[in-house]
Amino acid sequence: MGVEANPMAWFAGTVKLDWSVDPDELLRHAHQIAEATETILDRADDPLQTLSDDRFKLLLKNSISPLPLHKSLVLLEQIKQHSESPYYHHERLALAKALVFSISNLHFGPEVGVSKAKTDAQVVDSWLEGIETIAHDLRHLKTLPDAPAIVHHADSRQLVHVLKPNSIDIVITSPPYPNEKDYTRTTRLESVILGFINDKAELRTLKKGLMRSNSRSVYAADDDDRWVADHVEIQRIANEIEAKRIELGKTSGFERMYARATRLYFGGMARHLADLRHILRPGAQLAYVVGDQASYLRVMIRTGTLLADIAKSLGYEVVSIDLFRTRSATATKEQLREEVVVLRWSGH
Repeated sequence: MGVEANPMAWFAGTVKLDWSVDPDELLRHAHQIAEATETILDRADDPLQTLSDDRFKLLLKNSISPLPLHKSLVLLEQIKQHSESPYYHHERLALAKALVFSISNLHFGPEVGVSKAKTDAQVVDSWLEGIETIAHDLRHLKTLPDAPAIVHHADSRQLVHVLKPNSIDIVITSPPYPNEKDYTRTTRLESVILGFINDKAELRTLKKGLMRSNSRSVYAADDDDRWVADHVEIQRIANEIEAKRIELGKTSGFERMYARATRLYFGGMARHLADLRHILRPGAQLAYVVGDQASYLRVMIRTGTLLADIAKSLGYEVVSIDLFRTRSATATKEQLREEVVVLRWSGH
């Protein structure tokens, strides 16, 4: 069982779990759509399609050029004409992948950014390559034993709404770290084009369902920080961040949120772990991959140590904090630890 709040990531996970599709029929169907799309694109007098103003404003600036966008929307419209087809979701997922890695101007390094604009792109061919990859994978997956699996579209801080009490033996996850990475930007292009986000209100609703881990997703009504109001070290770190901000004269709206985002992050993790207790079976084991951070004015946040301390206060046994790897901090070049926090739930 998986739990994912980002609708695009939830969609991708759900499609990847559907092995029922016939790979050869998927290819045949996709080639029919490709031919229909190419016929439309060959009509030179047709105006370029684009997104509505509300949707276009959600995209990272220059993340996709006009002609590739037009071709993608024509292809998507042809795919949508077969929405009752068993191949519909796989075909949409193949387009999402092609948009990000072949059609758009996006690059990842590791944050999402925009590189040199492409005046044109092989939209249909890139999509078909993705379809062929899916078909290849399905042929292999059909040789494996089947197992029931599901991804719930839900907030990990409210697990009792989607998972049964006393039902989970193992948890393995890599939650966000307290930094300035806005995960909705990473999937923004495909989320908008496929229709998962259509305006600022829907984007705001999405962000409110995510763990608070960056200053761009902090809202006035947020109150997860109450879960760590009495945690001395988290309060000390947040106060140090705020003092550093004042000392350096940092006054932007986002910088003013750094201390609060830190409190909200650890409060959200505490809320998640507290809620999770009702879902776990006695003896359940948990592994959280988290990393040290110094994104907020170079104030060190030992995420793994703090998360382990929160878990212990909620009744979990801290089995170990194992070093997974080290990485270099962008600003200071200091080696930051990425760790696996291993926990156990006794059931009490």
